[in-house]
Formats: sequence, C-alpha cells, structure tokens
Amino acid sequence: MELGLGGKTVVVTGASKGIGRSIAEGFAAEGCNLHIVSRTPEMIERAAQEIRSEHGVSVTAHTLDLSKSESVAPLLSAAGDADILVNNAGAIPGGDLQAIDEARWREAWDLKVFGYINLCRAFYAVMQKKRAGVIVNVTGLAADRLDTDYIAGSAGNASLNAFSRALGSNSFKDGIRVLAISPGAVETERLVTLLKTRSESQFGDPERWRELVAGLPYGRPATVEEVANVVVFAASACASYLSGIVINVDGGHNARGGAF
Repeated sequence: MELGLGGKTVVVTGASKGIGRSIAEGFAAEGCNLHIVSRTPEMIERAAQEIRSEHGVSVTAHTLDLSKSESVAPLLSAAGDADILVNNAGAIPGGDLQAIDEARWREAWDLKVFGYINLCRAFYAVMQKKRAGVIVNVTGLAADRLDTDYIAGSAGNASLNAFSRALGSNSFKDGIRVLAISPGAVETERLVTLLKTRSESQFGDPERWRELVAGLPYGRPATVEEVANVVVFAASACASYLSGIVINVDGGHNARGGAF
C-alpha cells in the first residue's frame, strides 16, 4: 500500500528513544523529512544522525522542554510548515492520590497534557491557514483501564483522548485531521526496567520479567514498531476519513478485561 507520505514534513516529540524514536524511523522510511524533539541533547542528536544515515532524509534535532510553554514558539518557528504533528513526549509517574502530590502532578501534566495542548493550538493555527494537516496524539490505555495506582496517568490520558475527540470532531472544516493513538503495554526500555524490578522482588530473578506479562494478548507487550506503524498509517492519506477518534493498540486487552 502506498501511503503517499514521501516529502512530507513531520514533527515528532519525545523522539529520542522508545515509541517516539520508532515513530520517527517509520516516517523516515516513508521518505518524510523530520523535526524531532527531546529534552536530552545527546540522545536527540544521536537519533537524528542515525536516522539521516539510515534513510537519507532531512532530520533536524531540537532540544526543548515542552513542559514549558515558551518552548512552543521556537519549535513553531523552525517547523511551522509541518504537514504532520505527532505529540508523544511525556511520562506520568505511577502512584495513588496520596503518593502524587500537587507539585509532582502538575509537573507531569505540564509535559504530557498541557504540552500536547499547547503544541496542538500552535500548529493547528498554521495548518488551518493552509487548510491541510494531521495531528496525532499518542496517549495511553490507562485512559480506559482506570488504575487508582496510576491515577495521574489515567486522568491525564483520559483528558487527552477527550481533547483529541473534541478537536478532531470538527477539524475537517479546516482541512485538518486530529486523532489519538492509545497504546497498551509496550516493550520499551522503561517498561522492561520496571518489570525487571518487579520480577526481582517477586521471583528473586529480574530475568523472569516476561512471566509477568504472559497474561497479555499474544503473551507479550506490543513492540514499539507495532505502535509506530499505526501512527504512520493514521497520519497518511490512506486514513483520510479518520478524525476525532481514539485507536487502541492493545491486542484487544481493553475489550477483554483482566489484569495486566
């Protein structure tokens, strides 16, 4: 299937590793030019160099803290002509209501929730003028599988899903599509580290961590490539009638229920 993405300009936030890095790789493989963003200069520069070398596309690295609203203007100035925006930056900490105090909650939401909203506002205005563009917000399955021990994440991702539905429900009037991709458990470095810690505590052996995810669909988490493939497709012309929706990439986990 020809996705028709060649020559498009794409902004991907949180792109130094994990899902964001894989999304950037996926667009690069389709011939897109990239603006990739992270708070970690060494990692984002290395990612840019490796993607350029592998795919022969233009890749500009931006070291910006998107939890700060003043970071939006320089990114918009450099990449305001983007055809596609992928919001992916952010990791909300686990913990129940008493464990996550106001300062920590606000710090997490400044990046994952308000960071997304601020970039959407800025890039939507530019896309509106040219009556073309796609915005994909990468959220998380905690929005649906509500978890009192991940309460800030459940609330934040649910908010972003609602935001994406609301904005995307009428964005077609401006020639823009907006939607959310909501992954379940994904085999990232962060997840594996958490599971190894839990495995060490439960089994006395960190290498038995895969036993902890045996109950997931297919007996494993999703790969970062499986999530990235959905994002790239959703942003392409082949998905031109998709807007105002949330696509769960979870192997049916949410529909089936059951524990992690």
